[in-house]
Amino acid sequence: MLANDAASGFSALGNTSRLHIFRFLVRAGSDGVAIGTIQQHLSMPLSTLAHHLNMLVKADLILQEKIGRQVICRANFEQMEELVGFLTENCCSGINSAGKEADNALRDQEITL
Repeated sequence: MLANDAASGFSALGNTSRLHIFRFLVRAGSDGVAIGTIQQHLSMPLSTLAHHLNMLVKADLILQEKIGRQVICRANFEQMEELVGFLTENCCSGINSAGKEADNALRDQEITL
C-alpha cells in the first residue's frame, strides 16, 4: 500500500462519525447493513450519513451494493487489513541507516506517481 492511499484511509477514519459508521459495519460482518439501518442506529440525518458514506467509499473502506430498493454497505475487510498492515509492516524491526534509505526511496517513488 502506498503512503498516499494509507493517508486517504486514515483521513476518512479521522472523523468520529465515519469511525462509528465503519466500526458498525465491521461488527455487521460480510452480510453488511442497509443504509436505513445505519441511519437508525446512529440517529444521523440521511444527508449527513450520505456524505460520510461517500467519504468511506472514496477511501475504499466500504463497499456498496444495490439490492432491490436498498443499498447494502459492507466494510471492505481487505482494504482494512492492508491499512493495518501498513502500520505494522516493519514493527519492531529496529531503525538503521539502510532502513532509512529504503523509506526515503519509497517516499520519493510515491511522490512521482
